[in-house]
Amino acid sequence: MIILTCKDSLPSISGIMYKQKIEQLLNQGENSGIEFKMPDVRPEVIAKEMVAFANASGGTILIGVADDGALMGIDTHKNYEEWSMNIARNNVIPPINIEYSKVDVKGKTVVALEIPKGKDKPYQTNDFKYLIRVGSTNRVANSSELMRLFQEAGVYHFDQTGVVKTSISDMNFTRLDNYFNQYNISFSEDSNKEQLLINTDILSDQGLVTVAGLMIFGINPQKYIHFGMISFAHFKGNELSDVLIDKQNIEGNLDYQVETALSVIQNNLLTPSVIEGAKRVDTRPMFPAKVFRELLVNAVVHRNYSISGSAIRIFMFGDRIEFISPGKLPNTVTIEKITKGVSYSRNPIILKFMQNMNYIDKLGRGLPMVIAEAKTLGKKVDFEEAGEEFKVILYL
Repeated sequence: MIILTCKDSLPSISGIMYKQKIEQLLNQGENSGIEFKMPDVRPEVIAKEMVAFANASGGTILIGVADDGALMGIDTHKNYEEWSMNIARNNVIPPINIEYSKVDVKGKTVVALEIPKGKDKPYQTNDFKYLIRVGSTNRVANSSELMRLFQEAGVYHFDQTGVVKTSISDMNFTRLDNYFNQYNISFSEDSNKEQLLINTDILSDQGLVTVAGLMIFGINPQKYIHFGMISFAHFKGNELSDVLIDKQNIEGNLDYQVETALSVIQNNLLTPSVIEGAKRVDTRPMFPAKVFRELLVNAVVHRNYSISGSAIRIFMFGDRIEFISPGKLPNTVTIEKITKGVSYSRNPIILKFMQNMNYIDKLGRGLPMVIAEAKTLGKKVDFEEAGEEFKVILYL
């Protein structure tokens, strides 16, 4: 079996279709999900490819193919299956499970190694190099990329990180009072405010405001996290190149961003209608507000705040609305899982606060609700993962 990408699982391929798929891979050339290797490739080189693919979204290694896609074939006397399995077990830390296939194409035998999206990121070679896939090449992960790999694994949560140059003076005490009042705690009268905020992950142990604390309770979150906002754009047609009708950057605390963005979306929606008798009747059924709210909450809660310079983006077109959130799905999470109600928590502290503020629950019912509403209206919703972004598309 060959799987081109790990965005979604594809059906098994065998026989003639299998050979055709190999030929398609050869015609595509090397890219972010395909790597060609000569038959005499060294184990450490294959290990690097395995690590890079496992740290990304997976991919396929074709052995017996030159860089330019020319078929070279393999040495049929060599046991490539045992050889490749040993590499996956001994040269990759932690070991990975791969799928091995061998097929004859145009008189040449080619080995295909499928490397799945890793469930135990980050992976490294046995000489302790963390590699990532960038286009058709591999390179050693820099500090921010490595941090994101650990974050995807759930080992590290960026929303708990203290933001440099911040302090308790950057907090909105009125918001804090309102929040703690629901737990019968008077923040304004507390004699040790800083310790209370440290205990609730709003401040770090060093007295810095955490990412979560700043985005929920900060006076001006974008002063320090300038990309922590929602960017909205409404286009007249169905392409990014079409005339821009409206454009807004929505800043502030996360709950404010959600409510404001919801209003902006509703104000920009053009709902065809006719007059019947004494009332106006919509001629095109539209998604209810709870669908837009869910997708907005999902974006602000689960986006990757460690990706600097990238805001949440909402693009409204004539035929669809796109919700684009920085950050791909964590290790074990797939599109199929989240649409079935499997929830994940990239930012557990932000999730906790938004849940306590009645914006979200832990039951994973949000996206299944969106799908159900779309089905009821006879409309389509798509989920896509591309690079370091997750996108939801509602078709109007």
